[in-house]
Amino acid sequence: MESISTETPAAVRVLEASQLRHTPGLNLDDRLRDVPGFSLFRRSSSLAAHPTTQGVSLRGLGSTGASRTLVLRDGVPLNDPFGGWVYWTRLPPEEIERVEVSSGGSASAFGDRSLGGVIAVFSRPPEPRAFRASYQAGNRGSQEVSGGVSHLARRWAASASARAFRTDGYYIVPPPLRGAVDRKAGVDFVWAGAAVELPAQRRQLTFRMDLLTEQRRNGTALQRNSTGLGTISARYFAESGLGGVSAVAWHTRQEFRSTFSSLSADRNTERLVLRQTVPAQAVGAAAVWNRAQSGWAFLAGADVARTEGHSKDALIPAGWRVGGGALLQHGVFGQWHFVRRPAHLFLGLRHDFTGLGRQFFSPSAGVATARGRWRARASVYRRFRAPTLNELFREFRVGNAVTQANPHLQPERVLGVEAGLDWAAETTRASLTAYRSSLADLITNVTLSASPSLILRRRQNAAAAVARGIELHLRHRRGSWMGEAAYLLADSRFVSGARLPQVARHQGAAQLTWQRGRTLASASVRSYAAQFEDERNQFRLPGFATAQLFVLRELHPGLAASLAVENLLDREYLAGFTPTPIVGAPRLWRVALRWESGRR
Repeated sequence: MESISTETPAAVRVLEASQLRHTPGLNLDDRLRDVPGFSLFRRSSSLAAHPTTQGVSLRGLGSTGASRTLVLRDGVPLNDPFGGWVYWTRLPPEEIERVEVSSGGSASAFGDRSLGGVIAVFSRPPEPRAFRASYQAGNRGSQEVSGGVSHLARRWAASASARAFRTDGYYIVPPPLRGAVDRKAGVDFVWAGAAVELPAQRRQLTFRMDLLTEQRRNGTALQRNSTGLGTISARYFAESGLGGVSAVAWHTRQEFRSTFSSLSADRNTERLVLRQTVPAQAVGAAAVWNRAQSGWAFLAGADVARTEGHSKDALIPAGWRVGGGALLQHGVFGQWHFVRRPAHLFLGLRHDFTGLGRQFFSPSAGVATARGRWRARASVYRRFRAPTLNELFREFRVGNAVTQANPHLQPERVLGVEAGLDWAAETTRASLTAYRSSLADLITNVTLSASPSLILRRRQNAAAAVARGIELHLRHRRGSWMGEAAYLLADSRFVSGARLPQVARHQGAAQLTWQRGRTLASASVRSYAAQFEDERNQFRLPGFATAQLFVLRELHPGLAASLAVENLLDREYLAGFTPTPIVGAPRLWRVALRWESGRR
């Protein structure tokens, strides 16, 4: 019999390496879409989307270019320092050990951008004399080469990996609406990472770095963007019999370049209107001390981050505009865990200086209790998200939709409450969570005017909103079969009654996997109800469903071939309006050959 731990009052979804590697999708964002509530700014994949639309949201809080969810890799934030979005090309799924998705803001250890939750990514640990290499190719001219090496010795460990990808891409405008200027959208990128670990008895020091360069075609002849970035980090961990201490520090430098154009109504002519360069950098650190004894545990910590960046805009035919600055943010926190059988009680406090002279206090409390296979939990919390430099100072254009910056934005705030029930047996797990989030000063793109040739929007702190819903997750294993299903009801509305943009009221996913001997096969379905592109609810995006397929065959110990298909039935669905409708990814398939030595 298996019992669920009572160490947290939050709903946490853990995706192990095997599940991630057997889910179709080039990048991690496409594989995380099996978690209902996970969404980028639009329905588009990071395979073709502009980087500034790749901010992530959980649990129907509404997506923006800036994430309302904090994304960490081994404790280091991956949210873009200038804009808050995420470069998913930095996260090769084959190099990930597990992903923990925590919806809601009940954890006091996290500050800015954790308003809707935290996605924690953990890298694959080094193995003795391990080598791996893979090659995959598919339709739309896609090809990827990747490889890695690692070694684990008595006094040190090291690992390195890299991957390179290119594709011809696909059209994001439906055939009846395409004009002479339309081109296929896609991305070519190269990523590399390395780590060195110096383990000792009850202590460990890890140095890590990664580099990314990518070039994107944004769907027309003149619209392109590119990014070059690098991050270095160091992490220290030490433990004693009663507790321990950990610390992490990082530094990121990057430069983002993009061009923007104006299109004629028939999309047959295009005029370049803006060349944008955004250099940015960030430096940060965090430290946590914890102590545990019989009946209680306590942790305390502090974090600090300084971000600097400027949007340097060359206006065409003539003109120059610069917007940007620096933000210094820091916070302190404490979290207590008391055990009073059968209950576990949690209390958290956090105080943040959010930058630009603003402060924020974030309390939280929770309770969890378990009996055999059952666990009940509840929590209440208050969280915030400070506006990014991008929202404060950078204007941008997507097609004929212009969005203006706003230097007077205030932090978003949320007061959340949730309650859940979990059940676990040897072959079956079930989880049910009900939640309610009251949002204030929500930053959204408010439409100032709209016409067939131009939509003008401005970032503003919108009226208050309420997001409420129910999450359900089921998993059952029987013999060679495993079935998994998840569902989210997300009723997210402004107080005026209008629905939050980019939030589907119903979202669900189901997967059936069969494994016997050297063969594995899985099929899955993802379904989304209708949602709206804008806060006025004028541009409706109909609901849709897609099917996915994955088949793997081990040819020899360490050598395997696989086939992955996304959108198996080639369903065309709307991903947004610019104001021209844009569509999501068509059928994409890839075949891969992967070899590993030192396989676990």
